[in-house]
Amino acid sequence: MHPVWFCPMDLHPAARVFFAAFLYVLHTGSDTNRKNGFFGFVPARERIEWIMDQRNLTMLMDFYELTMANGFLESGLGEQIVYFDLFFRKVPDQAGYAIMAGVEQAVEYLKNLHFTPEDLAYLRGRKLFSEPFLQYLEQFSFSCDVWAIPEGTPVFAHEPLITVRGPAMQAQLLETMLLISINHQSLIATKAARIVRAAEGRPVMEFGSRRAQGYDGATLGARAAYIGGCCGTACASADRDYGVPALGTMAHSWVQLFPTELDAFRAYAKIYPDQCTLLVDTYNVLRSGVPNAITVFRELAAAGYRPKGIRIDSGDIAYLSKKARIMLDEAGFPDCGIVASNALDEYLIRDLLVQGAKINSFGVGERLITSRSEPVFGGVYKLVATERDGELIPKIKLSENVEKVTNPGFKTVWRLFDNQTGMAIADVLTLADEVIDESKPYVIFSPEHTYKRKKLTNFTAKKLQVQLFRAGRCVYQLPTLEEIRRYSQEQLATIWDEVKRFENPHAYYVDLSEPLWQLKQQMLDSYFGAASN
Repeated sequence: MHPVWFCPMDLHPAARVFFAAFLYVLHTGSDTNRKNGFFGFVPARERIEWIMDQRNLTMLMDFYELTMANGFLESGLGEQIVYFDLFFRKVPDQAGYAIMAGVEQAVEYLKNLHFTPEDLAYLRGRKLFSEPFLQYLEQFSFSCDVWAIPEGTPVFAHEPLITVRGPAMQAQLLETMLLISINHQSLIATKAARIVRAAEGRPVMEFGSRRAQGYDGATLGARAAYIGGCCGTACASADRDYGVPALGTMAHSWVQLFPTELDAFRAYAKIYPDQCTLLVDTYNVLRSGVPNAITVFRELAAAGYRPKGIRIDSGDIAYLSKKARIMLDEAGFPDCGIVASNALDEYLIRDLLVQGAKINSFGVGERLITSRSEPVFGGVYKLVATERDGELIPKIKLSENVEKVTNPGFKTVWRLFDNQTGMAIADVLTLADEVIDESKPYVIFSPEHTYKRKKLTNFTAKKLQVQLFRAGRCVYQLPTLEEIRRYSQEQLATIWDEVKRFENPHAYYVDLSEPLWQLKQQMLDSYFGAASN
């Protein structure tokens, strides 16, 4: 039991959260750390859960979620059981795959759903909501079932990333925050995976905090980038809160603050002799930066240390890195690495390596943390079924845009693997009560071009979704970030390189089972047949 700490209530709500978090960390730190004047380290998950409880995000929703939920209650539909799918229609950057991320934040949000007296006072003041609805919110108890594809899984368009089953009033309220959690981190994890692939095994560091869209964008973006394959981040809070390794050396201001560049390098090497990486482009890379770095590296070597490397942050990085490599090798430092940064992305990194750049690792900032080339992950949240007296009633959304026509019903997502190669063949959406029998041949076909068919034998079918909540209770053991990252790398290895191409990737098929395809066609025929009469 933690003591009740005094928190000034005249502070801004956000300030109160951070003040409370400060006191919590201070209180839960070890006696030794408190005596030494340091914050004690609280396990990341415990700290995040506690802060999430203080930073209630229940009201982070589109206003229409509230007006619709109120309307459902007033119309007698509030307790109607419904099914929603969260999915996306198109992979960003015209890529062949995406990486699922953000599930942990979705789980923490759902575990903490509650409406505060301040929330209720605000809603009552809008004079739009019935008193029974406000009383319902006051006594709110989450009771939905939730399934999701685990974080780190390669995913594809139109397959349910998250499925929610529960009362209409509750399921509708979840839309915005679930989309925020999955859209943002899946976007960044996907971009990171592409950049890491372009680096061809060279470490990639996430350097984008200062250009992120807000503080959550920086911290959670770094988390997502780590899932996507980055080796670490420049963001200290991402290390503290999520265990993403924090990395970094110096900025140009360090060099500028000293009388000379050589003085700056010597001072840094004295303080960090075991981790000495020097930024060499403050003035002139080849005339002063690298020569001064070599001078300091020789002094370090004489003292029994080996330098780590240099960083180039401007100029023609391909040319400069090749020249710097020659200079370092000739000076006796072939093991000294070269780090490149400065507005990089997967295309620039690929071009640098094609040009023979002598780069050992990359720091990638704004084009990663914002996914600058396509900064939107188009996830949507659509009603796919209702339930009445135990009977499932499929629902479909139609559109003149074929891409926007939804797949109806409560579904299961399967991934089929070739037993000989271990590689993924295709994903299949089935109705929830279907079972794919691996002992029998199974025919997959294109939902749009049904003549494209393939009979599969010697395959394994794996369900992708796992259950997160059952009747409102969390039943999912969240994996560690390291486990997610490792799982993502393992799963990406099962996707053919042709699908992972940067340009014109091979289409990975997300097929419909015969029963699901028939159901969809019947619903389309029913609607369009009725419309034509």
